[in-house]
Amino acid sequence: MKVADLVRESLREQADQGAPVPGNFTDRVLAARRRRRTRTMVGASLAVVTATVVAVAVPGLGPDSADGGPRPASELQSGDVLAHPGQTPPRELIAAGDTALAAYSTNKRVKLSDGDAVITRTYRLLDQKTGTYREAPRWSWLDVAPGMRTAAVLERELPAKRIGLLNLMTGKVERWIPVDRGVGGVEFSPDGRKLVATTYAENPDLLDMDNPMSDGKHTEPGPADPSRTGFYVLDVASGDGDWSEVKTETGGFGIADINTRQDFTFSRDGSLVYTGLTSAPHQQYYDFEGRKASTPAREKHLHWFVEAGLSPNGKLAAGDFAGGNRTTATEVLDPLTGKRVAKLPGQQLLAWADDKRLIAWDIAPGTSEYRNRLVLITIGSEKTVPLSGYRSPKEVSGGRWTPLFADR
Repeated sequence: MKVADLVRESLREQADQGAPVPGNFTDRVLAARRRRRTRTMVGASLAVVTATVVAVAVPGLGPDSADGGPRPASELQSGDVLAHPGQTPPRELIAAGDTALAAYSTNKRVKLSDGDAVITRTYRLLDQKTGTYREAPRWSWLDVAPGMRTAAVLERELPAKRIGLLNLMTGKVERWIPVDRGVGGVEFSPDGRKLVATTYAENPDLLDMDNPMSDGKHTEPGPADPSRTGFYVLDVASGDGDWSEVKTETGGFGIADINTRQDFTFSRDGSLVYTGLTSAPHQQYYDFEGRKASTPAREKHLHWFVEAGLSPNGKLAAGDFAGGNRTTATEVLDPLTGKRVAKLPGQQLLAWADDKRLIAWDIAPGTSEYRNRLVLITIGSEKTVPLSGYRSPKEVSGGRWTPLFADR
């Protein structure tokens, strides 16, 4: 089938489903075709292999991609489910459906001379040549674009005065986007064409001894007062964009309505940004000029702390924990009504693999709620498929890692 015919056919399918069409729709259609073609070729090859000498395919050194360069490992390793239940933290690519683990981070507290501390994260980013996760110590914050060829990165000292665009095939920053106000977090839009960069006056990962926390035996610095100032919406291709001020509001007891780190993120169609709030209504949307906007109809029953959000076709919404004292469970909602349409195994919904499957945390039976692993769950089934090994229950340790997912 010709490319034009393939895209037209896929557009018709999107229209039938009532789903929004992303700006990089053609690239995604071609990527999906490459994955299907690879699966078919692998299946055919396995059916006829009889020789005793087998050629080993090295990820990243296979056929070239549509843009003339080598194909990334996230495309070459094209199995529907790529799981490594014996690995924690993961060493090799984990993926399910159209979603992959693009990176993960571990945290540690670094004490400062004045008694304060700062939470520093170390990322392990997917090496698209080898299909393995490699330490990226230069970056304090990163996000990976759909297609997993580019990452937006911030250097160690936050707030940062420039945003890097890192090529995941070469491992080099291809371009820097300078900013006038310090940035503490950055995220791609759903189509990968824009960035929202959250600005802060101070490091959003600072722990302040003026806000101490005590367990009765030890006193440690607690979260600093929020210093968020607003956000940029930037065009990835040109680096152009504007900054909007968003003031932090306080409640009746003088408590800020946001956490110390409370980054902005895009709405599902990429036309708005929103922030989480510590109290009702829990989310506030803004247009790109910083004006408050109404919540989109299909996002009224979402919560910023449930990371999976809407399904790819927009017809389902990931809900919160729905288990009990001795069991874990999650729920899936009708996004328009907020009513439960399915109850699933799992502890926390992280990302949609497709319209029927989700990637979630789940715990080891009979153990701590903090000893969990990545699993794949399916609507209508009680079965879970392990994707990773179990994380350490220790809050600040190399064995307790935080995943970052992207469309592959």
